[in-house]
Amino acid sequence: MPKIVILTGAGISAESGLGTFRDVDGLWTRYDLNDVATPEGFARNPALVHDFYNARRDNCRGAAPNAAHAALARLETGLASGEVLVVTQNIDDLHERAGSRAVWHMHGELACALCAACGARWDAPAATRPEDPCPACGAPTTRPDVVWFGEMPYLMDEIFEALTDCDLFVSIGTSGEVYPAAGFVRVASDAGAETLELNLEASANVLDFDQQRQGKATDIVPAWVAEVLGG
Repeated sequence: MPKIVILTGAGISAESGLGTFRDVDGLWTRYDLNDVATPEGFARNPALVHDFYNARRDNCRGAAPNAAHAALARLETGLASGEVLVVTQNIDDLHERAGSRAVWHMHGELACALCAACGARWDAPAATRPEDPCPACGAPTTRPDVVWFGEMPYLMDEIFEALTDCDLFVSIGTSGEVYPAAGFVRVASDAGAETLELNLEASANVLDFDQQRQGKATDIVPAWVAEVLGG
């Protein structure tokens, strides 16, 4: 199992132009989250939900990994194989495009579509529609492969196992308000790991960490990685 587990949130992608829930003029402000990020909203108006995620997919395609993403990829390459795991709350693919290989998307991926009938997953086209047939079962039950409010995040058993086996847990760009991710630091700490928060400002659970550093992700993440790699 990996010895460094890194949790990333919206803050690491914000400098790539991908907005967070809290941006005052971002994409999220034009929609009610109950309409586009819940199973109930999808049931009411699947076309609206598809339009929303099509816009997010387009926005993601126009974004590029930033220095923080690149630094984490460099960390994975610079340490022994299998020692670094990125667990991300983000549904973009910027970690992968930066070169990270061990990335677990606990909230799903914009790049994938999901069949609500049989559970099949496939690479999403640029635009999806509610009537798109599932390539596995043929049912017109296509939905974005993202975890909505009220749904269980992916890979939770594997994530908790990694947290209890790591030596260092690092949280980057997260609010510390959304569970279960906000509880990861205590799981790792209780298992004996050191904990570090790298964030633009103190999170809601900052006091749960052994160490904290604040600043822009593109500044503090590369600086921390350089320290770990010895310069």
